[in-house]
Amino acid sequence: MVVEVDPRTQDPDDLWRNVYSKERVCKPVDHPVNRGTLIRDDAVRFVCISDTHEKLESILPRIPEGDVLVHCGDFTNFGDYEEILKFNESMGKLPHKYKIVIAGNHELGFEDDEDESLRLPKYQNRGTPRGYELLTNCIYLQDNFAEVYGVKVYGSSWHPMAGYSFSRRRGRELLDKWNMIPKGVHVLLTHTPPLGHNDVYQGLHHGCAELVNTVEKRVKPKFHIFGHIHEKHGVTSNNETFFVNASICSHALDCINDAILFDVPLKPGITKIPKHSQIL
Repeated sequence: MVVEVDPRTQDPDDLWRNVYSKERVCKPVDHPVNRGTLIRDDAVRFVCISDTHEKLESILPRIPEGDVLVHCGDFTNFGDYEEILKFNESMGKLPHKYKIVIAGNHELGFEDDEDESLRLPKYQNRGTPRGYELLTNCIYLQDNFAEVYGVKVYGSSWHPMAGYSFSRRRGRELLDKWNMIPKGVHVLLTHTPPLGHNDVYQGLHHGCAELVNTVEKRVKPKFHIFGHIHEKHGVTSNNETFFVNASICSHALDCINDAILFDVPLKPGITKIPKHSQIL
């Protein structure tokens, strides 16, 4: 299935309210796994968080155990050296066998070959070039994937909000990035939400039309995890994919939300015997 740019993509709120909401399924659902549910031997327990904004250390006691922890970006406020080291140290204290992280728009400097002149003035001269190299206690993904326990997890940080790292214009520029997502991905991590799924800020939908079309028409992962829109923590479904907004912080950067959990059944012949993940 080839996904084309939707000519109405520049007005995502109007596109969702007047078109997509009338022809797509988007329904709120309960969290796939309740806190306190025992970790199964025949399934991989994913623990999802996002948008911790320098406050990961303070919520460590609230993060449940699991096999794989995923963080969908904005773990710093400016991508500064000390912020990254602090986050990396906190990640090292978590017990999960695999910890997978993508950057968000606030991880300034993580985008290679970024045109920094396009940043908002307050973000000029901030951040750490190649700051992801400081992340020694987790797997960092950017336009690539890790395979853990036979589950393919793909990560991508691009978003449509101007003035930050990883920003691209709606339409062709973002679709070119989403076209890099291969088919066969089980768990997709992005920072920005897809259009329509827990993407409302100040009364307007801000998600990406090309992303929701890529997910629904081509990639069709079982789970799509994201953050970015702090106030819309929760899970929706289109009857094929679970869409998880895993934001922890509110817009005021208070840690008001908890991790969201889900299980992925192990494929035949796969066990949870420790092994190295593959990054391709």
